[in-house]
Amino acid sequence: MANRLLGRNAVVTGASSGIGRAVALALAEEGANVVVADIISSDDVISQCRKLGVKVAAHYGDVADFGTAESMIKNCVDSLGSIDILCNIAGIFNPKAIFDVSEEEWDMMIAVHLKGTFNLTRHAAPLMKRQRYGRIVNCISEAWVGMPVDLPYSTAKGGIAALTYSTARDVGAYGVTCNAICPRAGTRDVADMRAYLWPKVTEGLMTRELFDEFINDLRASPEYMSSIVAFLCSDGASHINGCIFGTSASRLSYWAPARETIIFARDWEKQGKWTCDEVEKYMPTLLSGYLNPAPPRPK
Repeated sequence: MANRLLGRNAVVTGASSGIGRAVALALAEEGANVVVADIISSDDVISQCRKLGVKVAAHYGDVADFGTAESMIKNCVDSLGSIDILCNIAGIFNPKAIFDVSEEEWDMMIAVHLKGTFNLTRHAAPLMKRQRYGRIVNCISEAWVGMPVDLPYSTAKGGIAALTYSTARDVGAYGVTCNAICPRAGTRDVADMRAYLWPKVTEGLMTRELFDEFINDLRASPEYMSSIVAFLCSDGASHINGCIFGTSASRLSYWAPARETIIFARDWEKQGKWTCDEVEKYMPTLLSGYLNPAPPRPK
């Protein structure tokens, strides 16, 4: 235990298993007291945290419910004294293409991932602002830039990325930071993920090299990459805000924010509206180096 988080109080959602469990334990290893929040029992995590000598509280409930999210934060304040750290890890996975996803599946994915992250953050941020200290770490996925056969999941994760960037700008002036991790870890059966990812290779939507890299990373448990979250919650990361980091057992990366690269400026008051001919003229330059990620298949 390095005690980077000694005396800090944290809420970790999705903490009963997978990445959430690993994050809860990583925080506890650094001295943080933890509210283990999940929709299912998490006795094992509670026991492991207590063995590390920190205070632990449990809160069972659905992060998608606004009132339940408020009670999770309140539990941390009432049980431990304050809310210093919030790790929004809870999530579900149900890959579907635009052709197949139902309204119910869409609503559930958005509710658990995007709304759940908002719910907890909305209740924690004012308290962190008041005490002029706080660390928020959200969990997205490489799917946030758009993945085939992952529509609701990708959309929810992209929403969390935008939520992270915006929250960081709202809270930064008050000594609070908001960042996100984009993890790869063995939270699901590797054979199942292999079956899910391989068609992307055969259809030309993923390179074999990237596939092999994914499968290798999925062989490692989340404990191998959870320390990045503990660091982002520490005083050593007080200057890091509004960032997304790729994390796995084999790599650590930084996802640069989207930005405009090539711009054609014009005086619209003198030149009038854009014409299709103008757009056609500039498009080759704008798309220099561009490759269609999903070109049409032969009929």
